[in-house]
Amino acid sequence: MNQLIQYTLHLADNALIMGHRNSEWCGHGPALEQDIALSNISLDLLGQARNFYQYAASLINQSSPSQEATEDTLAYLRDAHEFYNCLLTELPNGDWAQTILKQFFFSTYQYHLYQQLQQHSDEQLKAIAAKALKEVTYHVRWSSEWVIRLGDGTEESKRRMLQAIDQVWMFTGELTDASDYEKKMRIDFDLLQQQWNTTVTKIFEEASLPLPVKSNWHQAGGKKGIHTEHLGFILAEMQFLQRAYPNSQW
Repeated sequence: MNQLIQYTLHLADNALIMGHRNSEWCGHGPALEQDIALSNISLDLLGQARNFYQYAASLINQSSPSQEATEDTLAYLRDAHEFYNCLLTELPNGDWAQTILKQFFFSTYQYHLYQQLQQHSDEQLKAIAAKALKEVTYHVRWSSEWVIRLGDGTEESKRRMLQAIDQVWMFTGELTDASDYEKKMRIDFDLLQQQWNTTVTKIFEEASLPLPVKSNWHQAGGKKGIHTEHLGFILAEMQFLQRAYPNSQW
């Protein structure tokens, strides 16, 4: 597969799966205001996914017109092994602390990545990143405020944040571990990792949370289409209507 297509699908899949996970909180948030905030973040991520899928579809149709790819076929008619999202995005929500921590880690990654993509030679990636960066800036602010509130809050909220770190941290290394197709996109992953670490360290210090010891080992595979069992369940739910009633339009 063309590396630009694969990379664009990777960006789209990240946003779609993370957005779908967040949408599971709709109507279940701890307070109405935060329920709405996370639902809006889900919609932002869905919008990013649509932009990337539309671009990927145009690239696919240019290289192989017989495929007739669309944003819907890419989202609803690919199997799990054809998705390139990071494993972090497909993890179960867990409790509020785990959801917040996942969002903070992911949004921090998106924020620094999109800053680089704003300078990319590909004009379409550049335009999508510039538009999305405005949304992601809010996502980082919102999630980091919650990390601080929970980490430096009550004994119970701190316990839950420590538990969330234990469950999620091992999946963060994949964010800045460049796959083969990413290496061709001229992204400075050393800088990306440095910036991500700096932001996370700053917020953890404010939250009075311990930063796990850095390790060369981490869970990975999502960027290559190797996923946890959780993605299959997500796709079974998300893709049901399109697969049960082919060519449906709404």
